[in-house]
Amino acid sequence: MYGVIVGGSIGGAGAAGALAHTGLDSLSMVVAATTLIAAGLSVWKLAPRRRRG
Repeated sequence: MYGVIVGGSIGGAGAAGALAHTGLDSLSMVVAATTLIAAGLSVWKLAPRRRRG
């Protein structure tokens, strides 16, 4: 696992696969946040307006 990598150094997408898994994927967090914001906005648009008076 920590030995010398055959073929030299790793670059690009291969380096991302070689990194340790930290349990927090920033891209998935951005996708989840965007999805929740879009869902909240769509429910807000569908909700009936409050009547004043």
